[in-house]
Amino acid sequence: MNKILTFLFILGTLSLQAQKKDFTWFDAGIKVQTGASGFYNKALSDSDLYDYEIGLTDAFSIGGKLGFNYGNNGLAVDVMFGRAKQRLEVSSLGQTNTNIEWNTLDVYALYRNAKNLGYFEIGPKISFVNKVEKTGAEAQGDIKSAFNGNFISGVIGFGANLIGNDGRFSGILGLRFEYGLTDFVNKDTGLNTGAPVMDPRIYAADGYTSTAPIFAGVVFELNWGIGGFGKAACGQRSKFIFF
Repeated sequence: MNKILTFLFILGTLSLQAQKKDFTWFDAGIKVQTGASGFYNKALSDSDLYDYEIGLTDAFSIGGKLGFNYGNNGLAVDVMFGRAKQRLEVSSLGQTNTNIEWNTLDVYALYRNAKNLGYFEIGPKISFVNKVEKTGAEAQGDIKSAFNGNFISGVIGFGANLIGNDGRFSGILGLRFEYGLTDFVNKDTGLNTGAPVMDPRIYAADGYTSTAPIFAGVVFELNWGIGGFGKAACGQRSKFIFF
């Protein structure tokens, strides 16, 4: 009898995956994202010495996700290794390119609402800075000491299922937008060194201004349902059932 009840519960679980109502469940996935990256600094933007450029594939990240869900709502924790770049043209060198490039370990904690084969997500990201370099016409190599060891960004995203819809496996494509909420540059050294571009002339007019990393791009996720808690029959204790 218990086996029959368990079987009926599993069938019910698969149905609940389509509705995702009143059911605690977990999922995991692997994901990649790419898009345009850079940073915003008011003094740099106002300066005649540099002009911003945008590379549509300058950012790339790869990592994994663990989801804790109840019904259509959940917490998605992403851990990703990323690289990003800000392209600039140097007016004083005849519009020659220079680049600021950085590598990070990124940890996301995002509220996610998923229904009707789509999702919406919002929340914070903390980035641990592993490497910062200046390359191109004004190459200076490693400049990490002028930057903070971590920074926090606000994240918003949305997308839809491309593959699968039963909760056991899905391929999800979305858009993600990020904006730095804390300073990328170490303020104690930023004014003297002219970080983020390592040129003190940019602060001559406005004084020191903070630097906010930016990302806008696409994210693709392959996602697997792990399982969830429920009761096989009335009066029984909740148990974990693998999908």
